[in-house]
Amino acid sequence: MDNSGKEAEAMALLAEAERKVKNSQSFFSGLFGGSSKVEEACEIYARAANMFKMAKNWSAAGNAFCQAAQLHLQLQSKHDAATCFVDAGNAFKKADPQEAINCLMRAIEIYTDMGRFTIAAKHHISIAEIYETELVDIEKAIAHYEQSADYYKGEESNSSANKCLLKVAGYAAQLEQYQKAIDIYEQVGTTAMDSPLLKYSAKDYFFKAALCHFCIDMLNAKLAVQKYEELFPAFSDSRECRLVKKLLDAHEEQNVDSYTETVKEYDSISRLDQWLTTMLLRIKKTIQGDEEDLR
Repeated sequence: MDNSGKEAEAMALLAEAERKVKNSQSFFSGLFGGSSKVEEACEIYARAANMFKMAKNWSAAGNAFCQAAQLHLQLQSKHDAATCFVDAGNAFKKADPQEAINCLMRAIEIYTDMGRFTIAAKHHISIAEIYETELVDIEKAIAHYEQSADYYKGEESNSSANKCLLKVAGYAAQLEQYQKAIDIYEQVGTTAMDSPLLKYSAKDYFFKAALCHFCIDMLNAKLAVQKYEELFPAFSDSRECRLVKKLLDAHEEQNVDSYTETVKEYDSISRLDQWLTTMLLRIKKTIQGDEEDLR
């Protein structure tokens, strides 16, 4: 069956579902089990939604899932309603990101009301990702990652909470909210260094915190590096720590060439990602008389 055939079938299912809902509202249905007709309508709306998905008509699929969700709420089937709102959100992601967010928020309201905070946290991440990639509103993405982290923490899912917080820190630093980023990197780094499995990643978090300090002020960064070395001796031996120290020296001497050379040397072994490049460029621009690019 081609797409137009699937759409036609989906439209027929919608009409059938609407008839069932109308019939359930009649006086006799009220006396003789109108709720079973509403249950049937829920199923038919979901079938129509899936048929629209097969036809790649994402908005129509989202709308049909929303209709099913509303009927589930009418029947007090909260869990089923939330599932349909999530399905609607996933369909709308492909056509209308804002509507996807609205549906996921409806699902989150139901899940939090039911005390299902881990599932709510997962959907806050989905919303954050839509803000990151589709709507490019980083402030709102941060807010949803923070909410997700809060819910995960409340459920003792600390590693999931930390993943969200690291996203927050990365974006906060890009938005020049350095202190917020530092607090998160230090908190996650301190937790990581006490865990045999995560110990290796602690140096990365202290490195990023040191760079954020450096963006505020050079003396800040010097004191921070000393603090991290005392706190986590393994940090002293890391390439990241040596890089920050060399950059501090170059900055102190106001030596742009030395700064650039140090960064190139580091980059030749460990490729710089976009975040590091941004931070290192910002620091470089605080050296007097710098006009050229990092690379």
